[in-house]
Amino acid sequence: MSRSFAHLIVATAVTCLLVLACFEVPGDWNWSGVWEYRQKFISGWLVTLGLSLAALVLSVAIGLVVALFLGARNPLIEATGRIYVEIIRGTPLLVQLLLGFYVIANAVGIENRFVVGTLVLAAFSGAYMAEIFRGGLNAIPKTQRDSARAIGLTQWQSFRLVILPQAVRLVLPAIAGQLVSLIKDSSLLSVIAISEFTLNAREVNSFTYSTLESYVPLAIGYLMLTLPLSATARWLESSFSYER
Repeated sequence: MSRSFAHLIVATAVTCLLVLACFEVPGDWNWSGVWEYRQKFISGWLVTLGLSLAALVLSVAIGLVVALFLGARNPLIEATGRIYVEIIRGTPLLVQLLLGFYVIANAVGIENRFVVGTLVLAAFSGAYMAEIFRGGLNAIPKTQRDSARAIGLTQWQSFRLVILPQAVRLVLPAIAGQLVSLIKDSSLLSVIAISEFTLNAREVNSFTYSTLESYVPLAIGYLMLTLPLSATARWLESSFSYER
């Protein structure tokens, strides 16, 4: 039995169980009320997608810079990177969002919730990206650096032309996996009243009093974003493992 066929069987079985469980729920389903607010689901889904992509780009940049900090020979620079990673990874994203919006953003005069939410989400994911990049950079043999310097490349040229491209190939599967986590984490942006997918689903529930009918589209919408990314991460991992 192929792995894809096995996955299909399991997915079908889980779907059937969920459908049966839904039929066992007492009361009548009110899909018509939820359908009236379909545009709210679509707009929230698009906002979640946009915020996640923006946060991903920023988190990759943050992660790469912090990874260089972690590998720096200067103890002060290395300590700065390490403290950032430990603080971010050691505190919940919910706390960071509340502090970022109600304390830091107010202190510096940023009022746009979307900007604050994207920056906090990027900073949170950036700490994990930093560890991903650090692992990829450390996986490149020292002989690669020595060879690059031997042919006359500067330290920056060696990093940009030789080390970084190889490290990126190694960490692409992990980056794709981190994007899946980032999309799911974006649901917490509702605590600062950003009209993303989760908040819009809650509002539809408050309008229609259709709890399950409101959250079923929410689950499906997130799966539409995360399942292709998870499949891509597995494909990249298997492809690069084969090449190595």
